[in-house]
Amino acid sequence: MTADQAEEPTRRDFLYIATGTVGAVGAGALAWPFIHQLNPDASVKALASIEVDISAIGEGAAVTVTWRGKPVFIRHRTAAEISAAGEVKIEELRDPQADKDRVQKPEWLIMVGVCTHLGCVPLGQKGDFGGWFCPCHGSHYDTSGRIRKGPAPNNLAIPEYVFLDDGRVKIG
Repeated sequence: MTADQAEEPTRRDFLYIATGTVGAVGAGALAWPFIHQLNPDASVKALASIEVDISAIGEGAAVTVTWRGKPVFIRHRTAAEISAAGEVKIEELRDPQADKDRVQKPEWLIMVGVCTHLGCVPLGQKGDFGGWFCPCHGSHYDTSGRIRKGPAPNNLAIPEYVFLDDGRVKIG
């Protein structure tokens, strides 16, 4: 046979291809239930986001809610707290973030209440900067949740959230 003559496929070639295809489809069908069981169940999906009624939180007050097993601080800040947070020189911060970059509405501060040092829960309206204080290792956060003093390396985290209306916020 010469190089320009192509060999015709035989019945055996067809059987090899068909057997391989059926085997691959069968392996995929057998593996699908095992792969699908790795998806989160309904209870985990339900915890992915929460809605919080913030209409009853007075100015200067704060509430703590649980989202994904972590505390989330929701603080209705006063004009003095907003002003103090805005006057901080960004270049002096360990984890530089402007207050306006941490909030959607200046009067509402929403953040995950877990210290970035070792995962403790800071105490609200305590510490040297009027924000939060972690008594475990001495981290001080300001009225915007930014680390100002102590061993914590980062600011308190800001979760994804959206205001549904003036009295409700959806976290997650």
